[in-house]
Amino acid sequence: MKNYFDLKGQVALVTGCSTGLGVQMAKALANQGANIVVVARRQNLIEEVAKQIKEEFNVETLPIVCDITDTAAVESLVDKTLEKFGRIDILINNAGTGAVAPAEDITDDQFAHEMNVDLFGSFKVARAVAKKAMIPAKYGRVINIASMYGLVGNKIAGSAPYHAAKGGVVNLTRALAAEWGKYNITVNAICPGYFYTPLTKETLDSDFFQANAKTMIPEERYGNEGELDSAAIFLASPSSSYVTGVNLPVDGGYTCM
Repeated sequence: MKNYFDLKGQVALVTGCSTGLGVQMAKALANQGANIVVVARRQNLIEEVAKQIKEEFNVETLPIVCDITDTAAVESLVDKTLEKFGRIDILINNAGTGAVAPAEDITDDQFAHEMNVDLFGSFKVARAVAKKAMIPAKYGRVINIASMYGLVGNKIAGSAPYHAAKGGVVNLTRALAAEWGKYNITVNAICPGYFYTPLTKETLDSDFFQANAKTMIPEERYGNEGELDSAAIFLASPSSSYVTGVNLPVDGGYTCM
């Protein structure tokens, strides 16, 4: 029997991997046999996540502190990973931030910070991983975590900088896919809707957000833990070799209306 999604021996670098969706996706890849480089800014959290993944899935892990807006730190991140593993097969660009305020009240600093983290930071990591690992190996899977708000606007929570940055990630994905296809590197984006995490549970369970789900989402609910995993595994696997430049919404149908 063929396991279409076997990642044994591969190395996946996951940014924003201290909590929430980043950890869920890292565990999903580890479940398929991938070794995981756990990347975020808080040492104590990534060490705990790395230990947990190693024990639960019996794969190698490497926790590395990195601020993805710092070019030197990103270069060092890739060098340290190659030093230990000698390869990077999969990149999940998940680190991000989100300023919420009416557009007319957003400051220059808020807008610049959003672009610097979500868009420029994602590019910096992809650039370093491609240049030092994937292009030389003539193989790679880059998965950018955009958002359904990279595809549409919204009336529920003003966040213009986030929409702009994630919209940038959506088209950056297409641009990199077009350039790097000749190296056997696929570049795709996942555009999640709202998902339950320990940080979002209280908000999403509020009457206001529950009413919004009934109105705005065909499935009339928010995403549960694990419902992003299969999209990440599919796009990370060798089996998705003819899928590139795609922006895949995982949003309960929010963007189909």
